[in-house]
Amino acid sequence: MPIINFDNSATSFPKPIAVKNAVLTAMNQYGGNPGRSGHKLSMDTAAAVFGARQEAADFFGAEAENVVFALNCSHALNMAVKGVARNRPGCHIIISSLEHNSVARPVHALYLQKRCTYSIAEVSHDDDITIDNIRRLIRRNTAIIVFTLGSNVTGQITPFKRIGELCSRNGICFIGDAAQIAGVRPVKLSDGINIICTSGHKSLYGLTGTGLLISDGRYVIHPIMEGGTGSTSLELTQPDFLPDSLESGTVNTVGAITLGEGIKFVNKTGIQTIYQHETLLCDRFISRMLKFPSVKICRDSRIKDYLPVVSFNIDGLTANEAGNLLSDKGFALRGGLHCSGLAHNYLKTSPNGTVRFSPSAFNNEREVDMLVNAIECIV
Repeated sequence: MPIINFDNSATSFPKPIAVKNAVLTAMNQYGGNPGRSGHKLSMDTAAAVFGARQEAADFFGAEAENVVFALNCSHALNMAVKGVARNRPGCHIIISSLEHNSVARPVHALYLQKRCTYSIAEVSHDDDITIDNIRRLIRRNTAIIVFTLGSNVTGQITPFKRIGELCSRNGICFIGDAAQIAGVRPVKLSDGINIICTSGHKSLYGLTGTGLLISDGRYVIHPIMEGGTGSTSLELTQPDFLPDSLESGTVNTVGAITLGEGIKFVNKTGIQTIYQHETLLCDRFISRMLKFPSVKICRDSRIKDYLPVVSFNIDGLTANEAGNLLSDKGFALRGGLHCSGLAHNYLKTSPNGTVRFSPSAFNNEREVDMLVNAIECIV
């Protein structure tokens, strides 16, 4: 039985035709190791990878050399958080109450190693309160603020431009987790973010195993691993320039090329068009869920602007049970804690979690109506 994917917050599926074609093109034409040799196969592959790097740079308002390919957003965040903190032993870090474990765990690991202290800023429905909550936590040794730009549980958008202004005034490095927002809403370094970390396989439509770290170059990011880079090979110390310092080993050539094609798809379709389409599907889903008293939507009516992500629960069922029942009916939705224990504790939805509905550019209204019918059968 074919399955309809509404779990695009985990990874988007299906992929654009251009991305699928890019896989074959990469396998058939770009089989060299980029930056490792002077022969044509290597040089052509390097040019294709650089093309993808330039696409990402243009998309996020960066210089191409400051775009680093990663395995995923978790990898990028680990490089950013640990790499910047290494320069500031004993520093203080601020994170949000909505953070994914990709932020919370690296920061907590640094704390356990006595390399930092950290505080958790509560995110409010009111952006002014959120900013005040952050401001009150800033200390003399606060060096980093790591904030999700949009929650992977509720879709709440944080006031990241104002956070960027706050960081700039206080000389604090602002690292933004853009995994849920990149490709759905515009995000650029000019928004005041020093380091943008994001997945490549969600709303940027690249293959799994792709992610990005994009820096404005203001803060040194020490590598968390060393190895072959194709540059300064006579030196036993890691190169100190991007992207080489953070790209040890062979780059995921196929993944990088598909990520470049995914970004082209977003640009061609239009990020506002994608956002409006996915938001329309979410609004349709919510409006139809309101007729079921046993379905509880996890949204705050005081917040008017959300990413296209909807969390909900069905009375009498755990989130995992509801997700499994929907899977049996041919729908992919993620039930549980979504690797975001902090967020669910804050929302008071732990330990059960929620069921998450997250459409993509390839879903349609008919599929939403089919899902609603399936939920009606369950309730």
